[in-house]
Amino acid sequence: MNPLHRVAAVRFAVLATSFLGAGCTPPGGIRITPVPLDQTLHEQIVLRDPGWIAERIALIEVSGVLMNAHTPGLFSEGEHPVSLLAENLTIAANDSRVKGVVLRINSPGGTVTASDTIYHEIREFKRKTGKPVIAYFQDVAASGAYYLACAADEIIAQRTTVTGSIGVIMQMMDVTGTLTKIGVTADAIKSGPNKDAGSPFRRMKAEEREIFQGMVNDFYQQFVNVVTEGRPKLSREEIIKLSDGRVYVANQALENGLIDRIGTLEDAISAAKGRAGIQAALTVRYIRPLDWEPNIYAHSPGKIAHSAGCPTINLLNINMPFYWTKQPTFMYIWAPEG
Repeated sequence: MNPLHRVAAVRFAVLATSFLGAGCTPPGGIRITPVPLDQTLHEQIVLRDPGWIAERIALIEVSGVLMNAHTPGLFSEGEHPVSLLAENLTIAANDSRVKGVVLRINSPGGTVTASDTIYHEIREFKRKTGKPVIAYFQDVAASGAYYLACAADEIIAQRTTVTGSIGVIMQMMDVTGTLTKIGVTADAIKSGPNKDAGSPFRRMKAEEREIFQGMVNDFYQQFVNVVTEGRPKLSREEIIKLSDGRVYVANQALENGLIDRIGTLEDAISAAKGRAGIQAALTVRYIRPLDWEPNIYAHSPGKIAHSAGCPTINLLNINMPFYWTKQPTFMYIWAPEG
């Protein structure tokens, strides 16, 4: 055996042993599949209208927690949500056969920067191409996910959708009580009085809270501005009244003007065709090699399964440790467990 192959085999054996030893074996065992080196997105047709058709509607996924970093994968570094969305939009922009886009959104939101970046990517796509964009909400399209949807030409929600949560949260931790119990103290040497503001190792001072509250208020006003521009039928005063952080079910969102109508994925695709001025189209997705899906419903809401001792990620019950364990982060996210 080639020495490099031998090293690779040993590493895989160690990884597999660790994985199995952790009690995270999925039901039915583990399937090992070779992954092509070329991971360029390619087109997959997921829905065909009758007849010989060249025109296309691109179905683009916006799912999971939106952050400006790679989401973790079991045997890979995972995808970067902002990069993946931009990659999808670039393909749709450069393909003259693509006449419109449907964003299938299933997300509780994410970081302020990731949400805002995706919002601007969608606006730039529309400005440069003139192609219509329809936002279609599935289980959850809250906070940052609603923020980016305001860049679309029309918002359609499934009747079971939860949306809204217009607002900002900055989750902080205070572990001083725990440290005191185990006899640990922290002592920061700093160049200025606010250099360690937000530290979990001491109580927050009133003046520090005021600083952070001012930043949260600024991001909140930015959110309100985005909704005001995206929902021109609502006055700013009406939007502020709706923007207390609460979520709305689809019929409440429709009644309050936060969405345009309640419908299905097929309705969203039809809306994209109508706005593009075409009668029929092929609905396509852009996928990585080996990421085959049999139809338009296969991808969402996610493929992360629960097994004994393994993490569970569910769009209606989201554990969000990443913004507790890292630096303080400003979030456009619906996080009821926060």
